[in-house]
Amino acid sequence: MELILPFISEEYSKTVNQFVSASGIISGIYFFDSSKSLVDNNNVLTFNSLHESISLHHLLEKTEDEFLLTAIDLSEISLEKETLNKFKDAALKNSAGLVYSDHFSEKSGERKIMPKIDHQFGSVRDNFDFGKLVLIRRDILEKSLTYFNDLKFSAFYNLWLTALETSNIFHITEALYTVKENEINEKYEKHFTYVDPEFEAEQKELENVFSAYLERINAKLPPKSKAVSFGNEFITEASIIIPVKNRIKTIKEAINSALSQKTNFDYNIIVVDNHSDDGTTQAINSLAEKDSRIIHIIPENKDHGIGGCWKIAVNLNDCGKFAVQLDSDDLYKDENSLQKIINKFYEDSCGMVIGSYLLTDFTLKEIPPGLISHNEWTEENGKNNALRVNGFGAPRAFYTPLLRKAEIPDVSYGEDYAVCLQLSREYKTGRIYEPLYLCRRWEGNTDSSLSIEKENKNNFFKDSLRTHEIQTRIKLLQNYAG
Repeated sequence: MELILPFISEEYSKTVNQFVSASGIISGIYFFDSSKSLVDNNNVLTFNSLHESISLHHLLEKTEDEFLLTAIDLSEISLEKETLNKFKDAALKNSAGLVYSDHFSEKSGERKIMPKIDHQFGSVRDNFDFGKLVLIRRDILEKSLTYFNDLKFSAFYNLWLTALETSNIFHITEALYTVKENEINEKYEKHFTYVDPEFEAEQKELENVFSAYLERINAKLPPKSKAVSFGNEFITEASIIIPVKNRIKTIKEAINSALSQKTNFDYNIIVVDNHSDDGTTQAINSLAEKDSRIIHIIPENKDHGIGGCWKIAVNLNDCGKFAVQLDSDDLYKDENSLQKIINKFYEDSCGMVIGSYLLTDFTLKEIPPGLISHNEWTEENGKNNALRVNGFGAPRAFYTPLLRKAEIPDVSYGEDYAVCLQLSREYKTGRIYEPLYLCRRWEGNTDSSLSIEKENKNNFFKDSLRTHEIQTRIKLLQNYAG
């Protein structure tokens, strides 16, 4: 096994060399750095990270061993006593092409454990967290370069998709190294970077890599989608659906935003009040007494998630032909949002419409990155690329008969993603790229200030949705071919 770590300093390199010299397991050690001034050092490779194909070419040229234990980027890594043996043993015992582990994070003198989640068949989002140190089997590295050999941003993504396709990816559930974190001021929350125009070239390359992977495993859907013929069996044209629990600060604003919509059709507002105990219930009642369009529902069960509330709403006789999202802490941008959404259904004969939103703080002041419009969506490949990214956008609206047949998980995270994957698999998706919605970011959000354990649980669940969806699409395409 050969070890490749970033060149932090001469002192760091000396410490690492001393650490591994007595191990008897390392056949060679290399350091990498972006500085060409170190190029004369035979043990230093000139590159920034494994995200560029040129870095992988350097590794193949310099190394010879079957296994490479390598840092992914220039983060400073300290190895634990058993790191080397445990990585190699895991690779051998599990026939793994890629191995990763939990690790410690050290920042401002504080050290804490950073657990990872197990990799699964649907763990294909490009931001899957392997940590900073991975063991790569040489044949996987070579194979990945036969697919793409000149990537600028996504060489490591291509590499681990290759491992997923041809081998096994193994997670060691033990912290085996420490990463010294730098003080970094994030431009904005990480989960919005993939919709920022600043990263368009990077995202397009990632999409190309992922699409090629789907083709290789026979999971890439063709561009054509079913158009929908709308029935007339509904008593009203549209229902704005608002699931809510304990949102006394925002629920009146949300409902009033719904009531303010100007349309050429009738609509109602179904508020599913999930046993609030902070005054939300009374606030809804006070508005419902003044306007008969508000239908206030309190479920019998007290343990529903947002998905369960949606399922109750769309199966009511009062639910309209189209079910339209409004979260209990958000607002429509203006009085025309609902009309624009319903118009889009008829213009495109689609089963689902997804708009765009402005990101704001609690006072409705716009915050970076501002407009979230999901311009990465295309008619040709949107339903495939949606498996790579972490969401479809908002507001979401559905043709009610299709939503009634869909599997809506009774959870409060990822339920919307699950439904959108299902419907986009078969039916046309309409997109509106102008802002229709104001999405507040505040401490009350379901994804605000999450612990690492909660974030891992959410990510694992969404990966499980992708696992099911990719397997379903493979079977669907096999049936087409048959």
